[in-house]
Amino acid sequence: MEIGQINQGVIPASQLNQATTDLSVISSDFETFLLMLTAQMENQDPLNPIESSDYAVQLATFSSVEQQVKTNDLLSGLSEQMGLMGMAQLAGWVGMEARAAVPAYLDGAPIALSPNPARVAEEAVLVVRDANGDEVERINIEVSTDPISWAGIDENGDPRPEGLYSFELESYSHDSLIATTPVDVYSQISEARNEGGVTVLILEGGIEVPASAVNALRAAS
Repeated sequence: MEIGQINQGVIPASQLNQATTDLSVISSDFETFLLMLTAQMENQDPLNPIESSDYAVQLATFSSVEQQVKTNDLLSGLSEQMGLMGMAQLAGWVGMEARAAVPAYLDGAPIALSPNPARVAEEAVLVVRDANGDEVERINIEVSTDPISWAGIDENGDPRPEGLYSFELESYSHDSLIATTPVDVYSQISEARNEGGVTVLILEGGIEVPASAVNALRAAS
């Protein structure tokens, strides 16, 4: 390796700062540093030699930078391992049913709902809307938080078209509407992925929901 003459004095801090930005070079350049240091010693002015303390500073600086590189590499490796562990854990969610206030996909099978009427409600009405937001059904249900199923059939007993349906609950007291709230539905998880640090679950029908919006999980029925 050919090394030109190096000026007398300590290696400029600007060169060290530049080196810290190139981790791959620093991590493997200890031998190069020794060659540079040797060349510096060979080319110093014999009438004005470099102080031994200057060499010590250079060695200490390089050692510190090298240690920081190793620390950064270690932290990066730990971060990757934690990410893999998180995804491995999420993989266990695939195939389970998540409960969230999102539309559900009707494919002919009943849809499990989890209503939450107002505490003082005397009457509760389930409102069903299609993908266009049009109301297709209103059903009086018990004032209870017990799970119920929506069969997905019309007034003639015929199956409704496949597609996305959303649900909301109207709570009444003394014949007056006091609250309208979305109804949680159970949908099977088909995929779990990380998007910009946010865990997103893909439900039946292509519905995307952040994992933070899921308030319950259960085995697929």
